[in-house]
Amino acid sequence: MISHALIETSKLDLNLTPRPIEPSWIIEGNPVAQCHVLSRSADGLASTMVWECSEGRFNWYYDFDETVLILEGSIVLESDGMPPTRYTAGDVIFFKDGAHAKWHVENRVRKLAFCRKTQPVWLGFALRVFLKLRKIVLPADERQVTSLAS
Repeated sequence: MISHALIETSKLDLNLTPRPIEPSWIIEGNPVAQCHVLSRSADGLASTMVWECSEGRFNWYYDFDETVLILEGSIVLESDGMPPTRYTAGDVIFFKDGAHAKWHVENRVRKLAFCRKTQPVWLGFALRVFLKLRKIVLPADERQVTSLAS
């Protein structure tokens, strides 16, 4: 069901659905992952989700930008050029599109993830130019009316 509300709310005590880790990525153990998507942008390029996983070690390959806030539990991450580092509740981690990390979930971990599919640089530049020109060409009161009508 798609919501057309401009403001949506949710609680973190959600029913999570299975989100299996790619079997070839698992290094050790039997990590069981599950998640619940809290929100999705209108263009489908950004989402927010709660994700949790049981103990285990696995690789993760990112094909989008992801900012993570650890809510519960702990993990040890390592990557090329980064020694193994422990993260616990309250820690924030940013993974760029194209990143690879080895995850070691020491005990059940729960995170809030903000995911965004990146656009080609030229497209982002063109959008910024368009918005800047719109600001110059349209008077402020017309911009507001246009925004409200969208």
